[in-house]
Formats: sequence, C-alpha cells, structure tokens
Amino acid sequence: MGKETRLFKSKERMNRAEVGEFLCQVSEKLLSGQVRLRQGNEEIILEIPNYMVLEVQAEDEDKKKKGIQHSLEIEIKWFDNDEKSGPLEVG
Repeated sequence: MGKETRLFKSKERMNRAEVGEFLCQVSEKLLSGQVRLRQGNEEIILEIPNYMVLEVQAEDEDKKKKGIQHSLEIEIKWFDNDEKSGPLEVG
C-alpha cells in the first residue's frame, strides 16, 4: 500500500445553505480546472484534470450515546493521465 500525505484538512459545522453554497463554489472551480482551498494561513491549489473518478457513498453509523450518524460522502480522485470511464446518473 502506498504512503498517503495529507495536503489539507478542514472540518467545520455549517447549515444546509452554507454547505450547498460551498459545493456550488467547488463545482464552479472544478469546471474551471483549478480549485484553491484556503483556511487561515493554510492554502493549496489543485490542478483538476479533464477526467477523474467520482465516488459517492451514503452511510449510517451507530455512535451509541449520540445516536445514528448519517453521512453523504463525495470523493473525487484522479491519477496523472487518467482516462474516461462510464457516467454516473442521479435518479
């Protein structure tokens, strides 16, 4: 297994509208081919390729005392010189 290096991490509590707006901003930046993430003194610029892998996952996890934690995970991955694969459809 390869070594993983964390380049940037953020965790922030937001309301639904704030999360939606953030995702819209990420979408616009993906379309432009460059995503800049900034929080405080931390900043990273990602060059986005034409093709990538989009992974979407929904989970429920029992956190015992806190109850059920629901999650919607959206992960975008790519390798240098990645090729196109089949489309994801929302229904």
